[in-house]
Amino acid sequence: MNLPVHSLEAALPFYETIMGFRLITKNDQSLRFAVLERDGIQIGLSENGGDPSQDGCFFEVENIADAFGELKTNGLEKEISDFSNQMHGDTSWKVFYVVAPDGLCYCFGERQL
Repeated sequence: MNLPVHSLEAALPFYETIMGFRLITKNDQSLRFAVLERDGIQIGLSENGGDPSQDGCFFEVENIADAFGELKTNGLEKEISDFSNQMHGDTSWKVFYVVAPDGLCYCFGERQL
């Protein structure tokens, strides 16, 4: 995944501190990018000229309250009242959104039975 950011240096602390990712690879050459990993999931951030406010991704979690609690413990400033229920196809999800300081939007969702 090649998620756009304006500045890797400005973006990386949020992903490492708040979201708990670990830096795997970083390239400071002409196309600056970084690959981060957490729990077997990798994401890529890139200074590729894209608009971060128009991009993001979805993380499926087993327990939405635990995921939210971990982010809060790590310093996320967001309220639990921001949870909502949404239908996507035939699947119901309990979700919350996090907008990173770089403008990327992340949806965290727990499948509802």
